[in-house]
Amino acid sequence: MKPAQADAYLRRIGAAHPAWPTADVLRELQLRHLLTVPFENLSIHLGEEIALEEERLLDKVVGSRRGGFCYELNGAFGMLLGALGFDVTFLAARVYGEEERLGIPFDHLALRVRTVDGGDWLVDVGFGANSHYPLAFGERGEQADPGGAFRVIVAGADPAGVRGNDRRFGDLDVVRDGRSQYRLETRPRVLGDCVAGAWWHSTSPASHFTQSLVCSRLTEDGGRVTLSGRTLTVTNPDGGKEGSELATDEEVLTAYRERFGIELERVPVVRKG
Repeated sequence: MKPAQADAYLRRIGAAHPAWPTADVLRELQLRHLLTVPFENLSIHLGEEIALEEERLLDKVVGSRRGGFCYELNGAFGMLLGALGFDVTFLAARVYGEEERLGIPFDHLALRVRTVDGGDWLVDVGFGANSHYPLAFGERGEQADPGGAFRVIVAGADPAGVRGNDRRFGDLDVVRDGRSQYRLETRPRVLGDCVAGAWWHSTSPASHFTQSLVCSRLTEDGGRVTLSGRTLTVTNPDGGKEGSELATDEEVLTAYRERFGIELERVPVVRKG
C-alpha cells in the first residue's frame, strides 16, 4: 500500500496518521473502522464480483466508501495496518453455526497483530457484532469489552477428533458471552487462501450471505444500526431494539446513504434460485 493510499484510508475512517504502531493506536483504529466501514454483503445481490486483491479492495472500501464482509474488511484493514508498521498475520477460521457445528474451511478471516510495545492481539473488523477493541491473543481468561465478555481459549476436539493444543499451530476458540463464535487457526495464511471461501459464500445457496441482505455498523453510543432488506433496526447499547419497515425504494436508498454513507443507484434484492 502506497503512503497516499494509507492516508486516504485513514481519512476514510476519520483517524490521524499514527506516529508509532502501538497498542493504543491499534485500539483507536479498530474502533474507528467499526464506526465508519459497514459490514455488508450488498455486492452479492448487486451482481458485483468479490475480488480479494489489494487495489480492488481499496477501490471498494476507500474509493467507493463501501463496506464488505470478513475477507474484504479484514483483508483491507490488515493491509492498512501493515503499511502503518504493525506486524500483521492473516488467520483463517471456521464459524460456529447451529448446534455449534463448524462451517467450511476458510469460513472467516481474522488478524493477528503485534505492536511495537510488545502487544500481541486478535483484531477482527469483519464479524458483524463483535469486540469493539482488540483482544489479547495470549490471554485465556475473560476479557471485558463493550461488545461483551470474550475469551480466547484452546479449542477442544473438532469433529474429526483433532484437538487444538498443538504448540505451534493449534486452534483457538473465540467465545463471546459464553457462546463460541469461531474456531481460529493460528497457522499464518495469505489473503489469496480465502478465495475459495469467498466464492462459496457469494454463490452457494447454503450460504447465509446469498439468502439475505445485511448492512450493519457500530454506532457512536456503542449500539448498532442494521439494514436487512427493508427492515431498519437500531440496537441500543443495552441491547434494546427499535425496528421499522421502509416502504419505498427511495427510503431504502436514503437509509443506505444517511446511515452508512453508501451511495447506490438501485436497491439490492436477494437473488432467487
